This record gives sequence, C-alpha cells and structure tokens, in this order.
Amino acid sequence: MPAALQLGVLPLQQTSPSQIARAANELVVNQPISSVDEKRRNALSKREALDAVASLRLHWPEYLMEVAEMGLYLFLTCFFATLLQHPASLIRHLIPSGILRRAFMGAAVGATVIAIAISPWGKQSGGHSNPAITFTFYRLGKVEFWDALFYGAAQFFGATSGVAIATCILRGAPGHESVRYAVTLPGRHGDGVAFVAELAISFTLMATILFSSIHGNLARYTPYFVGALYAIYITLETPLSGMSMNPARTFGSAFHASYWHALWLYFLAPTLGMLVAAEVFLRARSGVGPYCAKLHHANNKRCIFHHGYRATETQNF
Repeated sequence: MPAALQLGVLPLQQTSPSQIARAANELVVNQPISSVDEKRRNALSKREALDAVASLRLHWPEYLMEVAEMGLYLFLTCFFATLLQHPASLIRHLIPSGILRRAFMGAAVGATVIAIAISPWGKQSGGHSNPAITFTFYRLGKVEFWDALFYGAAQFFGATSGVAIATCILRGAPGHESVRYAVTLPGRHGDGVAFVAELAISFTLMATILFSSIHGNLARYTPYFVGALYAIYITLETPLSGMSMNPARTFGSAFHASYWHALWLYFLAPTLGMLVAAEVFLRARSGVGPYCAKLHHANNKRCIFHHGYRATETQNF
C-alpha cells in the first residue's frame, strides 16, 4: 500500500478536508461540461464550499471574463447609441425615425449579446454579463456564494470601465446630451410604469433562459433567444423604462452621467422579475432546477457551476 494516497497532486494523509475539497473542485471544473461526472461534480458539500480566497485562486479567469464581456457590452452600447443619436453622426440624419433607430440599436445590441454568449469566454464564464442573472442562478443553487459575489463585482466594474473606454475612444461624444452615456431612465409615464415594464421584461428573459435550456433541441439556441429578446425590447420597450434588465448596465452609464434618478428601480425590478421567473420555473417542474448556469450549455470549456437535473435546494441571500 502506498505511503500516501494521491488526490491530484495533494498527498491525502498530509492534507485537511478543506484542501481535499478544493483539489477535487479544481479537478472537476477543469473538465468540459459534456464530460463531467455528475457524482464527482456534486461531491463538494455545502460545508466544504470554497471560501473567498480559494474561489479567487481557482476561478479568477471566469471573473476576468465577466469583466471583459460586460465591458464590451457597454462599450458597444455607447458606440451604437452615439452613432444613432449624436447630432454630428451621418447615420442620425439618414434615419430620422425614432422607432427605426431603436430597431437598429436593438439589432446591434442583440447581436452583441449573442456574440458574447457564444464566444470562447462566454462559453466558459456562462456569458451572464448581468448580476440579476447571476444571483438568480445562485438562488437556484447553480452558483456558489463567492462566485456569485465576485461575478457581481466583475460585472459592475466591467460596465463602468466599458463606458469609460467608449468615452475616451470616441473623444467624449457619448457624454453629449443627446446620448448621455446611453443612460436608462423612466419614460414619460413615470417610475411606476417603468418599474412594471422592467419587471415584466426581466421575468420574460429569465423564463426564456430557463425553459429553453431544459429542452435538448432548444438549449443550443438559448443565446439567440436572449439576443432576439434584447432586440425586441430595445425597439418597443425603451420608451417605457429605457430597457435595462441589468443593474450593472444601468449603473455603468449612470456613474458617468451622474444621473441617479430611480436607480433603485433598475436594481430591484430586474432582480425581482428574474427571481419570480425562477420560482415559476421550479413550480412548473416540481422543484427540479435547470441543468447549468451557462447560457451556452454543451461546449468544451471548463465549468465552475453545479450541474444536473435534480430537486433544487434554493439558496438564501
């Protein structure tokens, strides 16, 4: 019998249970989702879940990917908004119709969302680019606490950085009053209508993600459904709330515009709408949660989330 059993590169007799759990987690998350053994992936018990330092050490690539994805999303959002709204833009004069400009904006942002989700980094990090989506998957038991927290921080930092980079590259043009850093603000019907609108579109987005992901023939198209919803919402819903569905997206623009009116609305409504969608999903499936927290599910990238169709033990915030 060997003097010491091996788990990865850690000698078993010289390690603590927490070190063994971390090594097991590292072995599993480095495998693609299609090859992960369900029993091994779920062997990490709640009391042995990674702490903050271990999560940063093992999962920092995913956190940085979320920074980059969110930064790209806001950079392009500001770029498209400047192109379509700034009075010095030729395109602004070629497309005088407001709803037509929103349609072009929706198509561009929707394509951006799809591209991020199906990119190599999006396939690995999950392509959330939205704290409300991340914390909903945490509530469903698919994301660990520290991963959810660091994802949220990464998304807010990425959003703020994306607007800053766009402002620098476009020489301050996104700051023009016609663009205002692509801020999301309630329409002429007021905060109440904006809140209900954000709640409704966020509920529909999350319900689409969850229900499409459980069907083998539809799961691969989840990023495209999400992109299509973004395009439709920007075209038709923008006059009501500015179309956010994303606390980090709203904060990134508001930070640079110093526009804080109704910020609570864009934090609360999207998160609440998505959490309600998760509850409806669980009730419709007798408590069985989604398979994974990725928007693009079957790929050859490593996965740091929990997998498997089983009764969900929801997390408490």
